[in-house]
Amino acid sequence: MTSQQQTYAIAAARTVMVVIFFLSGLSKIGSAESMRGYMESMGVPGTLLWSTILFEIGAALLIVAGYKTRVVALFLAAFSIVTAMVFHSNFADQIQMVMFLKNLSMAGGFFLLACVGAGDFGLDARFEKAERSLRIAA
Repeated sequence: MTSQQQTYAIAAARTVMVVIFFLSGLSKIGSAESMRGYMESMGVPGTLLWSTILFEIGAALLIVAGYKTRVVALFLAAFSIVTAMVFHSNFADQIQMVMFLKNLSMAGGFFLLACVGAGDFGLDARFEKAERSLRIAA
């Protein structure tokens, strides 16, 4: 794979990885009261609903833009693990086990993204390049 192909592949992977968070955040807005009830039934305070929505949508947009990618990816990895343990730990239900494993897989992808970063096609690279230029000029 050439460097340019890798750049586009990383950008595409970042986008695909966060579609689920973006859509999940949007769907929570439309069903806020039922989502609050579901969270509370799982022992999670309903007051966390709007911060969860903001996190899911905001983190997704930051990853797509390639801004603060490594840090945001670590937060998404932790979020994926915590939500797996809280919402999908009923292993007697095979669907919940699959959802648990899906969340762990997503966390693994985010740990990998935290290692490789946004690649050259993202705001992180653009800001790093500008910062280097400023250091050279100074």
